[in-house]
Amino acid sequence: MSQNQKIWTKQFLSLFFTNMSVFFVFYGLVNVLPIYVTSELKRGSEDAGLLLTIFLLSAIVARPFIGKILDVVGKRKMLVMSMVGYFVTTILYVFIKPFLLLLVLRFIQGIFFSVLTTVNNAIAADTVPMEKRGRGLGYFAMSQNLAIVLGPFVALLLIQYVSFDALFWVMSAILLIGSALVLTLRITEHEFPEGKPKLTFKMSDLIEKGAVPFALIGLFVAFSYSGVLSFLAVYAQEKGVLAVASFFYVVFAAAMLLSRPFTGRMFDTKGPNSIIMPGFILFAIGLLFMAWMPNAFVFLLAGALIGLGYGALVPSFQTLSVQKSPARRTSYATATFFTFFDIGIALGSFILGSVAAHKGYAMIYLVAGVVILIVGIFYILNTLRKGRIATKQQHV
Repeated sequence: MSQNQKIWTKQFLSLFFTNMSVFFVFYGLVNVLPIYVTSELKRGSEDAGLLLTIFLLSAIVARPFIGKILDVVGKRKMLVMSMVGYFVTTILYVFIKPFLLLLVLRFIQGIFFSVLTTVNNAIAADTVPMEKRGRGLGYFAMSQNLAIVLGPFVALLLIQYVSFDALFWVMSAILLIGSALVLTLRITEHEFPEGKPKLTFKMSDLIEKGAVPFALIGLFVAFSYSGVLSFLAVYAQEKGVLAVASFFYVVFAAAMLLSRPFTGRMFDTKGPNSIIMPGFILFAIGLLFMAWMPNAFVFLLAGALIGLGYGALVPSFQTLSVQKSPARRTSYATATFFTFFDIGIALGSFILGSVAAHKGYAMIYLVAGVVILIVGIFYILNTLRKGRIATKQQHV
């Protein structure tokens, strides 16, 4: 593809805002459903946590099958159907009040979410110019970064003035706009000279082996990030900085957004390691600062460092997962990466939750920081080893 091809086309923008609407609802619900369950439905905090667990479980179960299903059914059809399903399941929060039915609803919505996040990223990988994939997928990740701030901010603001049912209607309206944008997309489906595949599954249909090494590292990144996603508010309350907890996400997202134009360009021009190695260091330091955290300033500084590190690592490893896989298997590579990522979030929420129960919340971030340091050192040493091997082969 030509170097002057644009990333920010009408197609890319439509997909960007569609993806943002999906994550807007996801992050909004993650923040308000625990309040909804405890205050409106009069359930315990364990039940509130179960809503996120069941959602992640459905995504982990469904995601490995999505790549093959997209080939058989087609990306456009699956995108439209899953967007409609996600929209309908969001409206149903207005009408479904029994907790067990709410769990079923979360499970079903998690399936639609896993399809949407996979197909959106696969189409984005197909849409951006090949030589600008680092920048393109990095820019696309900004749709999620914006939703991290806007979803919780709008949701938590609205429930102070309107009912939860009104909030669910607002979220449904936002998804309706995202669904309308889906209809403007022109999606090129992969051609299969040997004939359209059948809906049967073998191991290569569930996992893209070229993506596995990078997806596995993504699992450890997600494991450590789960400490921020799941326990930040409780830890901030314990440390007496709850008043600035909402600003943590603003700083976190701002760091990712402001660094993205530079890191994406460096990925494409200087190679992924120019981003990944500093990303490990910044992410680890940010998590260790969270464990230390003597005051609100260090709390927000940790947010900036975590945002820079996490924002460098996740798009980089997702891009490498796609780049190291055959062109026609972008859907499989994307599904593999996010399957491992979801498993990392689920394992992290469970294991780090146990750490908090026995050692306190500060220990969560110490463990998470050490995990990132170990994985980062392993990655750097492995990269240097491969570099030495490549140099020797050149001299032979």
